[in-house]
Amino acid sequence: MARDQIDMTPIETRDELVAWIAAGEKPKSEFRVGTEHEKIPFRTQDHSPVAYEGRRGIRALLEGMQMLLGWEPILEGKTIIGLADVTGGGAISLEPGGQFELSGAPLETIHRTCSELNAHLAQLRQVAEPLGIGFLGIGMSPQWTREQTPVMPKGRYKIMSNYMPKVGSLGLDMMFRTCTVQANLDFSTEPDMVKKLRVSLALQPIATALFANSPFTEGRPNGYLSYRSHIWEDTDNARAGMLPFAFESGMGYERYVDYALDVPMYFIKRSSDYIDVAGSSFRDLLAGKHPARPGERASISDWANHLSTIFPEVRLKRYLEMRGADTGSQKNLCALPAFWVGLFYDDVSLDAAWEIAKNWSAAEREQLRADVPKLGLNAKIKGRTVREIAREVLALSRNGLVRRKRQLYDGRDESDFLEPLDLVVERGTTPAEELLSLYRGIWGGSVDPAFELLAY
Repeated sequence: MARDQIDMTPIETRDELVAWIAAGEKPKSEFRVGTEHEKIPFRTQDHSPVAYEGRRGIRALLEGMQMLLGWEPILEGKTIIGLADVTGGGAISLEPGGQFELSGAPLETIHRTCSELNAHLAQLRQVAEPLGIGFLGIGMSPQWTREQTPVMPKGRYKIMSNYMPKVGSLGLDMMFRTCTVQANLDFSTEPDMVKKLRVSLALQPIATALFANSPFTEGRPNGYLSYRSHIWEDTDNARAGMLPFAFESGMGYERYVDYALDVPMYFIKRSSDYIDVAGSSFRDLLAGKHPARPGERASISDWANHLSTIFPEVRLKRYLEMRGADTGSQKNLCALPAFWVGLFYDDVSLDAAWEIAKNWSAAEREQLRADVPKLGLNAKIKGRTVREIAREVLALSRNGLVRRKRQLYDGRDESDFLEPLDLVVERGTTPAEELLSLYRGIWGGSVDPAFELLAY
């Protein structure tokens, strides 16, 4: 989750909210990809959690990264909670349980976004190893209870923590114990956005299966391959899910704005203070009738921050965010943006991907979304397994990447980045199933070896 917006330009009408999203349109020549990923810090000595404070805590890690990179600190009061690369556009931020996130800059190719990611992990090791900190690449904290998990000092998370148990049973697990990798991609026009939104919503469960990597909770198998994905089914259904309205006629920016206006707010931010307005209406703020700020108008910041607290499987801001994948290996972190760029940034592949999914009903899409966290590649829709569909979609993505012709000096294009996903389909087993096999075999019923195997 990148830093909050600080543009206090007032907005007064629904049309201005629509225009703000529409301003994200870009010509195809300016399409970029941004990759975000989260990872779990742990003590290398005993695999225990890492608190924020202390000589070898998360604060020390952020301060060390600031010295190494020269990035601007992101502060809440006097507390450092992240770093911003003001020239390149990337940022480092903290999730509620200390999950350490790189929000990558918008870059031209998968080669560049993967180089950025690899550089980040190398820089992080340089600072973290002397502090005795390692990082785990897995979709759900495999060992610690919620009570053992540290809490980061961020105002928005305190508000969310208080609200989550009122609207679902698993929201706190989402906040404190899960990790995702996501890709952010551009659109050129409103119809282009709608087509990409529909394709990516329908196919998001395919990505969830390919990247499923969260089979453990508190030291034991939890019965799922992507428990992180399952958690979203009972976090807050007013702000999560598969957006069935996106497939209806008349879908566009206005329809998404109307949806977002009906999602309850979490907070309003004024300077560095978070005002708890959880459950209240953005429509009231827009009309200058919000009970917490009577007579005060909404700002661009309020709208941008509100959009960042909506959590569907694909999120629309001024770009589209693919939100269905568990964090995994270093290669998988590069495979996720490659998978979606190959489908999105080549018209032939995008059209073919829509052909695969266009006849799925809302009920069938919802059932697939519900089945994949447990069944992975063996889930079915219209009599076809996810494994079959994944093989077909991967071929489309590969062809799209080849046609993009974004090559290195030695002629290699971006399609090489799909190799880890080809292996998943070839084997017919998700990363989670590989971990479960180890757990039941040479790990001897312990998740502790995961801290060695899955560390970056």
